[in-house]
Amino acid sequence: MPTIRPSADLRNSYNEISELCHEYAEPVFITKNGTGDLAVMSIEAYELLAGKLELYSLINEGLEQAKNGKTKPMKESIKSIWEKIQ
Repeated sequence: MPTIRPSADLRNSYNEISELCHEYAEPVFITKNGTGDLAVMSIEAYELLAGKLELYSLINEGLEQAKNGKTKPMKESIKSIWEKIQ
């Protein structure tokens, strides 16, 4: 269940919100005048989320390339990699 806090808690209970973000590794949703306004999360949770998004983007790019026939046999790819690193 998401944690929802009013914006005043950012000022009055910052340490508590920070602890929640670090303990549960998920965002705390901040409301302003009763309406959703912000999502606050730990740096670690953000980096994990950003990494997943980058990975999904790269997977999607590879799937698009395969769909468009822009692939080559695995042996050829491995040979090309070995040539570059030697």
